[in-house]
Amino acid sequence: LIAVGAVAVTLACSDGSGPTQPLSLSFATERPAVAATMAGSPGFERAASNDTLRDGTNTLVITKAEIVLREIELERQEVVDCDVEPEPAGCEDFEVGPVLIDLPLGPGTQQLVAIEVEPGTYVEVEFQIHKVSSGDAADAAFRQAHPTFVDKSIRVQGTFNGQPFTFESDLDVEQEMDLVPPLVIVDEATSTNLTIMVELGEWFRALDGTLLNPATGNKGGVNEGLIKENIKQSIEAFEDQDKDGDDRDEG
Repeated sequence: LIAVGAVAVTLACSDGSGPTQPLSLSFATERPAVAATMAGSPGFERAASNDTLRDGTNTLVITKAEIVLREIELERQEVVDCDVEPEPAGCEDFEVGPVLIDLPLGPGTQQLVAIEVEPGTYVEVEFQIHKVSSGDAADAAFRQAHPTFVDKSIRVQGTFNGQPFTFESDLDVEQEMDLVPPLVIVDEATSTNLTIMVELGEWFRALDGTLLNPATGNKGGVNEGLIKENIKQSIEAFEDQDKDGDDRDEG
């Protein structure tokens, strides 16, 4: 698997045991307009779509945002910890990646991956933001298809106060997210949707909420560490049956 676009890729759990049910994995970068307005800091303006952000002084326009992911794991309610060897039963592993996710800009969700999962109650989802290795054979096909991502995991393009920028990061980290309420997959021929919310509008912000020039977060930049931390904190997952990117009406 090399890239994921508008058409979902179907994956099955690695052990292949037992009956499975469909689980769609959708991505979103902005909550519905009402939620975004409520969450916004007083005095800061956010445009209708999250590819344009303003703080009263600066204007950030994001035209493309890509992130490389590898592996997806769901942890059942009865499992204490999947991060042990040997891995206990009840940890659903999906061999994904590296996969290039072209994050949807603006409101709403986009289904990018379809998974076949055994019925059960799942309380955690885990995946890796993956820096593409320059030498690992497992990344060879991906490197050939996407040479600009060698030694990188994230690429964002746009303008800051009218000046073009390209932000690139070598962030390489596992993301573990509790599912509250738990994700319940029943033994029926019905699909369930899990939304991965990546709040892109929070990536390039200072601690006081003002916008940062994304170029200052590149390798060796003054804001590299801050922006990396913002990225790690910006991601969450939740059941989202109506695929509207809003977790408030679920559960």
